[in-house]
Amino acid sequence: MKNFDNKYLQDSRTILAGTDEAGRGPLAGPVVAAAVILPKDFYDDRINDSKKLSESLREELFEVIKRNSISYSYTVIKNKKIDEINILNASLLAMKRSIEKLKHKPDVILVDGNKIFKSDSEIIAVVKGDSKSLSIASASIIAKVIRDRIMIKLALKYPEYGWENNKGYPTKYHINAILNHGACDLHRKTFLKKIYENNSQAAFDFDLK
Repeated sequence: MKNFDNKYLQDSRTILAGTDEAGRGPLAGPVVAAAVILPKDFYDDRINDSKKLSESLREELFEVIKRNSISYSYTVIKNKKIDEINILNASLLAMKRSIEKLKHKPDVILVDGNKIFKSDSEIIAVVKGDSKSLSIASASIIAKVIRDRIMIKLALKYPEYGWENNKGYPTKYHINAILNHGACDLHRKTFLKKIYENNSQAAFDFDLK
């Protein structure tokens, strides 16, 4: 991972940032993106794609990355905006804003995935970047921890959906809770259509609580 990033750090003055998002797939809650600039000599071999790490290790590395980074930032895009502009555009917007919040303007930006946003800096899409780039993986950990904390907090307001466990993803428990209790104002309405269409019962109430 460090070697991957080093390919873009040929010049000692180059500032490299990685950015990634968490929460593209859930039925509820925001999408969160983060951006990270790491020191050129920083390395921790435990850092990896956040989805491959245990919750406890993510929390530990979250503090390590915050403490050691030159700069980090994150952006939260709420569910209503996701419904308005779609999840891809919301994810790209969150990553773009996170980059813009960094204390230093990066010369090179590594973006997880195959899509990029407009930037004055050189910007490179890296498919499966969170398992290739130390900077992107670090951003994925920041974004994942922030989003999980948000969903755990929101679960206190809406305990019926089990968000403290499923973080808003379409688990069987979460889907059944939506069918039994209806959707709430934190659900992504555009994500719920297939759930209602695929259920055999005649009709469901799309009205929000």
